[in-house]
Amino acid sequence: MNRVNFAQPDITLMLDWEGVIREAALSSAIPTEEVGDWVGHPWTDTVGDAGGDWISRMLDDARNRGVSAFRQVRQRFPSGLELPIEYTTVRLGAGAGLIAVGKNLQAVAELQSRLIATQQAREQDYWKLREIETRSRLLFDASNEAVLVVEAESLRVIEANPAAIRALGLAPGWEFLREVAPRDEEAFRGMLRRAREQGRAPGILVHLGAERASWLVRATLMTRDPGPVFLLQLANAGTDTQSAARGTLLRVEEMLERLPDAFIVTDQDGTVRRANKAFLELVQVATEAGALGQSAGRWLARPGSGLGVLLASLHDHGEVRLFPTVITGEVGLEAEVEISAASTGIGPSRAIGMVIRDVGRRIDDRDGRSPLRDAIGEIEKDIGTTPLPALVRRTAAALERHCIERALALADGNRTATAELLGLSRQSLYAKLGRYGFHAGLDEDAEQTG
Repeated sequence: MNRVNFAQPDITLMLDWEGVIREAALSSAIPTEEVGDWVGHPWTDTVGDAGGDWISRMLDDARNRGVSAFRQVRQRFPSGLELPIEYTTVRLGAGAGLIAVGKNLQAVAELQSRLIATQQAREQDYWKLREIETRSRLLFDASNEAVLVVEAESLRVIEANPAAIRALGLAPGWEFLREVAPRDEEAFRGMLRRAREQGRAPGILVHLGAERASWLVRATLMTRDPGPVFLLQLANAGTDTQSAARGTLLRVEEMLERLPDAFIVTDQDGTVRRANKAFLELVQVATEAGALGQSAGRWLARPGSGLGVLLASLHDHGEVRLFPTVITGEVGLEAEVEISAASTGIGPSRAIGMVIRDVGRRIDDRDGRSPLRDAIGEIEKDIGTTPLPALVRRTAAALERHCIERALALADGNRTATAELLGLSRQSLYAKLGRYGFHAGLDEDAEQTG
């Protein structure tokens, strides 16, 4: 046999060679059932309709091989009760017939049923929790009140809703304590100690940021993996003059939101703090919350004219005009753009404003054509008469010449700046300039005067 025998079978059936029941006995585990009526009837007649085939297979196995595999059937008792019984059938020696022994699986079936019910309940609880989390996230993002989640130990910002990023310029990763005025630091720490002890603390007046604006800050301690966090709620507590100024700022915000060109405000590292509707459409992000806290470099895709080059130019000159690059949206669509940007502030409080204009419709010359398009058009005429590798080389050369020409124009002929824009060494650039015949058109003094 391929399984340990039953120590005490719940049902024992003595069968003749044809599978007719000659004797039947029940253990004390099924005490109230009477099975005398089974005697003289085929075993297959005492089980559910689906169990007859299994009984026939067990009888054939026992007759041919001496023992059958274990099979589960629905055993129907004379009283109408049906129980799941697991049987095996054994051939007796000297032609004495067969014996079938069975174990009641009702307890196992009940456990399985309870397990399934428990799993379904856990799944329902999981989806309820997900629904609560989704609602909390929507409220967090839609709240007009600035809300921050900070680590309890380091006070580093973990999450910031759009209102907090717009009003305070605080993005995830920033240390909140650095924004608190030194005179308010002790009172702020005392509020946090009280929140640790009691779970929450009433608000106190704190001055934040380089402007030392007045904010009413409330703290609540929350449990979170891997460690506790503080939920900070901030309400502006400025004077009437500040309220009037905020009214003006709100009108400016409305105008920026309706601006047809994309507009963003970033910190010194290029992390987005504010984005208008036109920018969200350009980068194919559904809501402002999906852009805030992200690096602008996520969408600036052109090599040699990405975010790093733009920030370096801003650092050197304080402003950038008509910086050409490509914006790649979330679903992969690209747009030729020009960026004008300016920065203000010093150190961590530095902010950068960028106006991003889609120029895809006017990248051609005024006559409606472009040199690059004309060059590619000439190459297309040779399709069918020129091998593909040669066409590819000519296309790559035309594109390379066009990029160098655009970079030279942007750098006003300064070859060092042109090499930086293209991500080339000066020696490599000089070689390419000679290859495409640009030397004659360059101002020899451009490097010194540029």
